[in-house]
Amino acid sequence: QEQLVESGGGLVQAGGSLRLSCAASGRIISSYAGAWFRQAPGKEREFVAAINWSGGTRNYADSVKDRFTIARDNAKNTVYLQIDSLKPEDTAVYYCAVNLFGVVTTEPKSYHYWGQGTQVTVSS
Repeated sequence: QEQLVESGGGLVQAGGSLRLSCAASGRIISSYAGAWFRQAPGKEREFVAAINWSGGTRNYADSVKDRFTIARDNAKNTVYLQIDSLKPEDTAVYYCAVNLFGVVTTEPKSYHYWGQGTQVTVSS
C-alpha cells in the first residue's frame, strides 16, 4: 500500500522555523519527484515547492523561495520542507505529494499520491 505520512507541523510564532517531513512507503521508489502544497482556509490549494529525484532541480513558489527549502533523503524515502522566517500568512495545511514519473511540476493534478496534511499555524 503506497502511503505518504507528513509530520512536523505545529503552532509557532512569527519569525520562527519548522521542518516538515514526508515519508513515503509502499511501491513509491526513490525515483519520484516530491512536492509540497498548502491550503489555507477558504483558499485553493497552492504549490509551494518541488524537487526531482536527485535533488538537482528544485522549484519554489515566488512567495516562499527566500524562506523555504525543499530537500530529500532517498535512503530514508523522505522529502523535507524547511520553513524559516514564518509569517502569519503561511498558516495552512501543508500536503506532500509525489509524481511517480519524476516530473517536477506546479500542477496538483500531475501528482499521483498525497499525504493527509499537517497543520502549520503561525501566530503574530
